[in-house]
Amino acid sequence: MRSSSSLLFCVITSVLLLAGCASTPQDRISKNREIYESFPADVQRKISAGQVDIGFTPDMVALALGKPDQKLTRAEAGGETEVWVYEKHKPQFSFGVGMGSGSYGNNGGVATGVGVSTTTNPSSDYMRVAFREGRVSSVERSVGN
Repeated sequence: MRSSSSLLFCVITSVLLLAGCASTPQDRISKNREIYESFPADVQRKISAGQVDIGFTPDMVALALGKPDQKLTRAEAGGETEVWVYEKHKPQFSFGVGMGSGSYGNNGGVATGVGVSTTTNPSSDYMRVAFREGRVSSVERSVGN
């Protein structure tokens, strides 16, 4: 009985931790209300919907999409472009059970173990946001995402 309740505790804790990792535009807006309210109404609507557009500043993009998974620098003929890469993260759950026995002389023993693990695994890029001179110059989205 004790091992099944421990397993249940691990599963529930893991699910709650995964759920807490996701940040929404509303979460980011509430933490940065003053910055958000300084933007025009049409920009606020897009940020609230998790959308970005040409001309957005890094602050606007960060409120709409959160921190990027990667930042890249692209060298181009006209200068350097900073690219923010966002990936889709898919939760994964794994479960393992182990059992063993052994003996040493007249002494013997049996052991069992249960392991639970959760992680998020990034899939391919789903969005790249390029900045030129501090403003979004292009937005690339994966087709079908």
